[in-house]
Order: sequence, then C-alpha cells, then structure tokens
Amino acid sequence: TSFSTPKKKKRDDGMREHVTGCARSEGYYKIDKKDKLKYLNNSRAFAEEPPADTQVRSPRVPGRRSEQRRLLSSFTGSCDSDLLKFNQLKFRKKKLKFCKSHIHDWGLFAMEPIAADEMVIEYVGQNIRQVIADMREKRYEDEGIGSSYMFRVDHDTIIDATKCGNFARFINHSCNPNCYAKVITVESQKKIVIYSKQHINVNEEITYDYKFPIEDVKIPCLCGSENCRGTLN
Repeated sequence: TSFSTPKKKKRDDGMREHVTGCARSEGYYKIDKKDKLKYLNNSRAFAEEPPADTQVRSPRVPGRRSEQRRLLSSFTGSCDSDLLKFNQLKFRKKKLKFCKSHIHDWGLFAMEPIAADEMVIEYVGQNIRQVIADMREKRYEDEGIGSSYMFRVDHDTIIDATKCGNFARFINHSCNPNCYAKVITVESQKKIVIYSKQHINVNEEITYDYKFPIEDVKIPCLCGSENCRGTLN
C-alpha cells in the first residue's frame, strides 16, 4: 500500500491551502521566495502602522513631571516615620566599633559620619519583667559581674543586654550627650533605638543621658563635660 502526499494548492491571496486542514500532517515544503517576500512586506507594513487609539496623543501639559515629583516628595515626607527609619537601619547598619573609653571602661565609637536625627543603633537584649530584672540583678552581683546592662522600656518591661546584647550596651552616659534614646513601636513590639542629636564625626564616642532615677546612693559621673551633674542619679 502506498500513501500519496496531498498536493499543496495556493489560494487567491497567495497563502498555501492545506488539503488535510493541518500543515503538520503534510510534511515540510519549501516556500517560494515571492510568497515569502510578499508575506514579509505585509507583516512589516502592519507593524509600522500604529494602532488607531494611539495615534491621537494628549497634549503635553507643562509642569506635570514637577507636579509628580512634588507629590512623591510630599508622600515620602509623610511616611518618614519611625518604622521607615527602623527598616532603613536594619537594611544598612551604621559602622560602629567599641574600644576603650576615656569616660568609663569600654565605649562605642562612630566609624563613619552620622548626620543629626538619624537612627544609630537599636538597644538589643531580652525583654523581661521587673520581678525577673530584680532577681537577675542580684544574681549578677553574686556572680561578680560588675555592670548589668538593663534598659527600662516602660513600667512593666525591661531590656536586659547583660549576656545577650549588641554593641549598644557599651554606650556610656554623658551629661552633654550627642545622642538620645527613644522608645518606638514596631509590629506591636516596643523597641529602644538610639538617635543622634547632632552631627557625629568619625572616631567620636556615642553617648546619651541614662536618666537614672534620683537615689540616695549616688553613682559618680565621669563624662567630663562642662555641665556635668557629678552623678548619674
């Protein structure tokens, strides 16, 4: 039994007509150069002709781009919240180092210029209650740990960075500090972040006011600033 290949007929528009209704079932055949050129010319002309709805352009309004930039800047300014700054701080941390301080023991120093009103570092540690803080403070004394790094967030919460904190725990107190601490809320969780009060130069020590409550037993202050209060509490 022999199978005959169906003949390929041309239509009036130049396109080849397939007898079986499917080009795949009729095998490969060479397209005539004249037909190919005709097809390419038609497709090129169709591609160069713009759609009807795009031929009419809206008149250019002067100042539209500047208006968009103004709206964008106002939007960005309104979103310049603590959350946005905190995300930026997580994305790009400030370059800081800890080394010996002339104020007290160790200190934290800037390794890059820091502009005013910028987040410098988050005070990281364990969130504990007041009862646990009192127990840990006594235990730290019994273990011979000279300094405990506890930072009060509110009436019920304290951040303990004594054994699991970051470089922020090395920041020393100053009566004339270049930074300040602020409590912010991120995803329903309170965090302590150190902000810069002024421009901070490279190798300048990071300091803030501890704002200890007034007590009878005084802790001497060694910040050495002109307006030093003499004690931390």
